[in-house]
Amino acid sequence: MVVCGDDGLAHRLAAELRGVYEEQVTLVVPPSERTVRPPVVGRARAVSAALLDRVVSAAVNRAAAGGAPVPPGEPAGGQRTLEAVEATEAVLAEAGVERAAALALVYDDDETNIRAALTARRLNPRLRLVLRLYNRRLGQHIEELLDQAAALAAAADPGSGDSGRHGHSGYAGGDASTTVLSDADTAAPALVATAVVGTSKVVQTNGLLLRAVERPPYGPGEAGEPGRPTLALLSANGGDPAFAYGSETSGDQGPLLLPDDAAVREAAATGRRGSVVLEQVAYSAGPAQPSGRGVGVRAPFSSLFSRRLRLSVAGLVGCVFALAVALWLVTGIHPLGALYLTLLDLFAVNDPAIGASTERQILQLLSGLMGLLLLPVLLAAVLEALGTFRGAGSLRRPPRGLGGHVVLLGLGKIGTRVLVRLRQLNIPVVCVEAGPEARGLAVARRLRVPVVLGDVTQEGVLEAAKIHRAHALLAVTSSDTTNLEAALYARSLRPDLRVVLRLYDDDFATAVYRTLRAAHPQALTRSRSVSHLAAPSFAGAMMGRQILGAIPVERRVLLFASLDVGGHAQLEGRTVGEAFRAGYWRVLALDAGRGRAGTGAGGASGLVWDLPDTYVLRGTDRVVLAATRRGLAELVRRRRRGGSGT
Repeated sequence: MVVCGDDGLAHRLAAELRGVYEEQVTLVVPPSERTVRPPVVGRARAVSAALLDRVVSAAVNRAAAGGAPVPPGEPAGGQRTLEAVEATEAVLAEAGVERAAALALVYDDDETNIRAALTARRLNPRLRLVLRLYNRRLGQHIEELLDQAAALAAAADPGSGDSGRHGHSGYAGGDASTTVLSDADTAAPALVATAVVGTSKVVQTNGLLLRAVERPPYGPGEAGEPGRPTLALLSANGGDPAFAYGSETSGDQGPLLLPDDAAVREAAATGRRGSVVLEQVAYSAGPAQPSGRGVGVRAPFSSLFSRRLRLSVAGLVGCVFALAVALWLVTGIHPLGALYLTLLDLFAVNDPAIGASTERQILQLLSGLMGLLLLPVLLAAVLEALGTFRGAGSLRRPPRGLGGHVVLLGLGKIGTRVLVRLRQLNIPVVCVEAGPEARGLAVARRLRVPVVLGDVTQEGVLEAAKIHRAHALLAVTSSDTTNLEAALYARSLRPDLRVVLRLYDDDFATAVYRTLRAAHPQALTRSRSVSHLAAPSFAGAMMGRQILGAIPVERRVLLFASLDVGGHAQLEGRTVGEAFRAGYWRVLALDAGRGRAGTGAGGASGLVWDLPDTYVLRGTDRVVLAATRRGLAELVRRRRRGGSGT
């Protein structure tokens, strides 16, 4: 496996492939002393870059503490590191792309990943490619282009796909697919769910919505919820504020992923462990986002005029009708005629009521007074409407009286995706962004979301975002210290505020957990790492599996994947009950469109949920399953060995 990148996702992905899937990995990263890469435009061509870049081979054995070089023929699980500014043709050749099974390009720049992907496809037409692209529409076209190139190469040279050419080509049947993923899209649903409902256990992809929730420990004699599979049992030490027991090495005290029925019954009997159950499975594409010309320019009628102005107009209209009723009662004329005379008096176009009754004269004077009061109100309405239309294409300010909203800090790649997800759920948002050139400002303007421009660490910025009346604070800037400082300041204003932080370092996140939870035990604090959430999906795509998403369970990760039963001896020919392996994988649903007709009543999605344990899985079936990282890795490794159960 070859991984090329310039940030934390590359290192996490390499660790995932090496530690979970036990693959031999070549990691290509920028030189350690080079902190900022030059822009793509104007860089030297591939040959010149290869001559200028300092390419250092530092083969590192995963099991060797001293970092000794890896000898030839080293078993899977080792790592070789190359230092280069970017993945040029010479660097890719040095990394062994011509012999590799898969290549992941996870640079932060889309153009860099596309350029390297085109080069890699030319060097090895049968290479499985995984690209990190932020532009989803461009990603679809790149997938089609690279897959078409691989298909043409396979048709031109069908014999070159034998397993003798590539060391790993046999374990995926020569799969030269191209998968485009976005770490922002992978992490956005979990971040939104954490801020809104306090949980990040949400997976949404291609309209499929999987949501899991944490349940408190059951009391003595209580039973679990029927029809809802238990995905995990939480740590036995539920009072640990930082989930220190929730790691891979926690032993019996840590969370149990995909427990069997005996473990669930034991947890219910003792009442010490909470549980994670699958709460909802549905297809929901979400509301369509506004698009096209004029979007963000046409303001809704309620936003044209302020609430105070609308109340003033309503009061004047009420007074006019009251005067018309009084004129009708005094003179006895028809009600419509009374209203007409009142309006004439109001606009001073009626003759003076000379010789009329005193009551009629008083009503005429009052109508004239209403006319004088109406003039400034009408002028204010015109000015407000013009100001609203003029500002419809600019950033909005938080409206007065706003409350129960989410304050979103940062409108970069992650923040923009989070903003779109929040608005799809019709959740009010106020964004805070330091720079006027952030990529998410255009999206905020299009969605008519209020934005506060300013440094969040400066006093008064969070107050302008109405943090004292907010439901949650979601800090997703690229700086850990900025996110932490904003969270601490927000907690000083609102001790019970729900806070979700984007923190990269796990040790730092644990320290933040302990401090904030100890200082504010009644408030919800969560820390999420985008690379930690995205790495399992990227690793699964490199192994040839279709990963739907991942949910965090304390410090562990549970994956949802969709795969074909054929070729997996652990699934094919077995019942659903026999195929379940506690702690490794569990079949959740069957794709009825590819299985038998009449297997059950499926939903509109074509998936059959609540499969009976007696249902026999066929090789033509496609299933959705929940798996641990090691469970999915074992499925992949065994299929690579030919599908044998050994």
